[in-house]
Amino acid sequence: MPFIIAMLRIPYIGFVLGRAGVLGHVSRLAPLPSWQKGFFSFVDFLIAGRNSRKNAGETLCIALQKLGPVFIKFGQALSTRADLLGPDIARGLVLLQDSLPAFSYQRVKETIERETGKKLGEIFAHFDEDPVAAASVAQVHKAQLIDGRNVAVKILRPNIHKRMATDIALFGALAKIMEFIAPKLKRLRLVIAVEQFKQLSELELDMRMEAAAGGKLRDNLLADSGIRVPWIENSLTSENILVSEWISGLRIDDVDGLIAAGHKIDDITNKAATSFFNQVFRDGYFHADMHPGNIFVTSDGMLVPIDFGIMGSLKSEDKFFLGSLLISLLERDYDQVAKLHYDAGMLPETVSLALFSQSLRALVDPIMDKPIGEIELSEALGQILQISARFDIFVQPQFNLLQKTMVMAEGVARSLNPKANMWHLAKPLASDWVQSQTGFAFRIKHIFSDLERLFSVLPNIIEKYERNANEKDTEKNNSKKFVFLSYMGWFIAGVSATIAFINFYR
Repeated sequence: MPFIIAMLRIPYIGFVLGRAGVLGHVSRLAPLPSWQKGFFSFVDFLIAGRNSRKNAGETLCIALQKLGPVFIKFGQALSTRADLLGPDIARGLVLLQDSLPAFSYQRVKETIERETGKKLGEIFAHFDEDPVAAASVAQVHKAQLIDGRNVAVKILRPNIHKRMATDIALFGALAKIMEFIAPKLKRLRLVIAVEQFKQLSELELDMRMEAAAGGKLRDNLLADSGIRVPWIENSLTSENILVSEWISGLRIDDVDGLIAAGHKIDDITNKAATSFFNQVFRDGYFHADMHPGNIFVTSDGMLVPIDFGIMGSLKSEDKFFLGSLLISLLERDYDQVAKLHYDAGMLPETVSLALFSQSLRALVDPIMDKPIGEIELSEALGQILQISARFDIFVQPQFNLLQKTMVMAEGVARSLNPKANMWHLAKPLASDWVQSQTGFAFRIKHIFSDLERLFSVLPNIIEKYERNANEKDTEKNNSKKFVFLSYMGWFIAGVSATIAFINFYR
């Protein structure tokens, strides 16, 4: 049913996007069949508005806001796909304003009382009827609990689950249609990207999941200096409501206010760069919606991130790839960048690494030649994505959120200190981290980890072997069991002794 309803909206959606000039832009950029490019160009000529080409990113943002909350979220997700939209539009979408008119206080009151089973006055000593923020998925009110603590109360929009399901069904259908019409688009993994968006959206529509994400980030950063994560009142949090600590502070991009309050901008920049690096590389779990409105600086100089609806995670191999890529780009070692892509399985066997490296140098060098404060590493990564079609690079969906976060982080750093470059600040951290992942101690740690796993599965192996032996119940099999267990015991003893010896004398 959601799919049918979604398909009926296609003419209206096409008209809104067409007026914004999106179809014409797609016809010039995407790897579509020539007949389809011609069709899009013709439709663009017929219906595109006069201002559609003045600022493609801006007009697309306006169109997505007109189409509703799910399209706003999808537009933010598309900001990671410079390979589809081009760097300029992708960068513009990062700043897509996630704001809508507020829904009524009466609906807020009904939701809270239904979810908690209590009257509003039994929970809050004071509750502001006007929201401090109203976004596409939820809105936030300031309140005070009966015990005197100030809190932020986040409430999901009414019927947002149904609307999200309807529009995501449409995105999935269109992705499949596009891949069927233009097989070359399969390299872009559009269906996987929509599925990823669906999973993230489902998490964002459950306040309990956001509470869990905030709790995990809080645990990860607990020992870090210069940053802290707000506490969450789990007893009042449900699927549709999140109650967390109210943060009083200045937005991280309020430079004049920060200076007037006595904060040192260089210190804040260093804290932000270090925290971003720790989240991505040390923990592999990062805040993926770090626009300036989600980071505050308190009176004691602490950075406090809020809103944990969108979080990213990376596997160990992904972290190592990104750390090595960061160092190689900053050192302008394009041969190593090409090799990293090849070793990660992103390049077909037939691609010339030398030609790929040369193409990288041609596109990325002009960016890296800028003054240090003007270098945008996210733009460099966008340029790499731009040549992906030429070399049939397989897009890695797990990096989508990170690329978006990097663009946001760079924007925050540049608004704080235009002369600073957060990637050069993070380079020593990256070098140390990569070294720690390839050194002797790291290898020994993994050997012990493998040995621990071996001991954990060995009883099951022995039990299975004994069961098979008993079923056959022959002297020959019993003899084999004895020999097998003897050799296994000697093998484990030998490995343990060797590792202990190496660890003792290293």
